[in-house]
Amino acid sequence: MSILFSQVKKGADERKKIGVFQRIIMFFVSHIRQAVGSLGELWRQPMASLMTVAVLGLSITLPGTLYIMVKNIEKMTAGWDQAAEISLFLSPQTSSSSAQQLVARLSTWSEIDSVVYIPADDALEEFKQLSGLGDALAYLPDNPLPNVILVAPATKHTTPRAARALLERLQSQREVDSGKLDIEWLERLYALVNIARDLVFLIGGLLFVSVVLIIGNTIRLNILSQREEILVMKLVGATDAFIHRPFLYTGFWYGFLGGMLAWIAIIAILWWMGASIQNFAALYEKEFYITGLTGSALFTLLGVSVLLGVIGSAMSVHRHVRSIEPS
Repeated sequence: MSILFSQVKKGADERKKIGVFQRIIMFFVSHIRQAVGSLGELWRQPMASLMTVAVLGLSITLPGTLYIMVKNIEKMTAGWDQAAEISLFLSPQTSSSSAQQLVARLSTWSEIDSVVYIPADDALEEFKQLSGLGDALAYLPDNPLPNVILVAPATKHTTPRAARALLERLQSQREVDSGKLDIEWLERLYALVNIARDLVFLIGGLLFVSVVLIIGNTIRLNILSQREEILVMKLVGATDAFIHRPFLYTGFWYGFLGGMLAWIAIIAILWWMGASIQNFAALYEKEFYITGLTGSALFTLLGVSVLLGVIGSAMSVHRHVRSIEPS
């Protein structure tokens, strides 16, 4: 017994002689070994691993694709904000000089980008040319059209709420009889985009919870299949952290491979839909190109999928590994 205790004491003294730098190196080497070992476990069970990765990848593909489509819709509508043009109809008592003074006054407002004055006579002449009713309009005793000022809001004031606030301020001018803002359709479009964005987050949240549950159940089965090995490791003095790490790395690999599969699936879906979207844009004589996953979006996708994998494996490991104790 004295020889045994002397050997144990010798081993403890040798461990004390190991420097800090060597301990750091051993720490990283141990993690790399366990990470590679967990990847090897997935390779030795190709069908089961492939099915799990496919389920995770397809679960992440749906919210990822919807998110990209919403972002592209927002990019498409960004060019439509200029449709928030305000038409000001001046009162009949407003003279041409007063209208010009109003135009000069409005041009100094920071909320306005440009102001165009259209006299009633010019508006009537344009209406005659476009409508083809020139002969009939000649019988009118006077010009029924008012003087009009077209106001284009600045970029920061083209949203529906800001444009409506600007319209109310413009209608308070004494020369203005009424104003019109043709932005109802834009408000409906913004409302639909907001609904789509909320739907993406809702679907994404539900699918992310399902990913965590799937990975947790997969890791639970792995733990149960290695129950005897875990018992032996605990009997020889292995720490809980040492036993947990391979399963955590398994969840990491599941998340990483699932994220890569989702990335490839999203690229394929966007490529397949590109021709249809181009044909749709051509009907409106517009050119529009889908923006896919950028570098930052790709890293975000992989980061979220890896995080879900680690969370699912951690929940299962802390619950089931601790319940395995040698009797």
